[in-house]
Amino acid sequence: MQIGGAVALVTGAGSGLGAATAQRLAGEGATVAVLDRSEEAARDVAAGIGGMAYAADVTDSAALERVFADLAERNAVPRIAVSCAGIGTAQRILPRDGSLTIELFERTVRVNLIGTYAVMNLAARAMAALEPLDGDGARGVIVNTASVAIEDGQIGQAAYSASKGGVASMTLPAAREFARFGIRVMAIAPGIFETAMSAGLPDEVRAEITKNVPFPSRMGQPREYAQLVQAIVENPMLNGSVIRLDGAARMPPK
Repeated sequence: MQIGGAVALVTGAGSGLGAATAQRLAGEGATVAVLDRSEEAARDVAAGIGGMAYAADVTDSAALERVFADLAERNAVPRIAVSCAGIGTAQRILPRDGSLTIELFERTVRVNLIGTYAVMNLAARAMAALEPLDGDGARGVIVNTASVAIEDGQIGQAAYSASKGGVASMTLPAAREFARFGIRVMAIAPGIFETAMSAGLPDEVRAEITKNVPFPSRMGQPREYAQLVQAIVENPMLNGSVIRLDGAARMPPK
């Protein structure tokens, strides 16, 4: 599917992977709806790319519905939807202080999995009502963000791994369901990238992480995630799969 002339919605687009994706898609000619919890961050990114800014929490389905309703009123229903909104949590199931961790688990799943599902649900519904773009009957593309933790979850990542595992697991059934509407669904499973989540890591932790990345032996750059999003959108045969983006890294147990 061509990016130029399309409308794209990117969540978590106020920084990191989402901001890089919004910038990349805009650079390829898309009109981008920049959605982030932070209104200021959304406006800053949108201003830089001539996009539309929306402040919303992906766990608030009513707020998301208002965003899609506003886009419909603007005749700007997205044909591209990329979910980058998420939180990184680290907590043992049985912490040393003996506390329960159920609430953190629930919050992580609510943001990373249910939030992604909500955006996909609303995006697919909106895309399905659009006219096909080509002889294949293509109407849109949805790209969700999983993580290498779906396969290499470390100690303390039970909640995070479960939430991202859910994102990965719903990729194929969603792609199969949406096929009759001409909507493709893909997921990207990034390794360790230079984002707000990793910004505060001590130097020794960074060195330990990059030691496990064969090549290139460094953290990923958000622009490299955005580059893969572009490839997914443009290649019609990419559908129903999860792509690891990690430099061949495999995370150790801890």
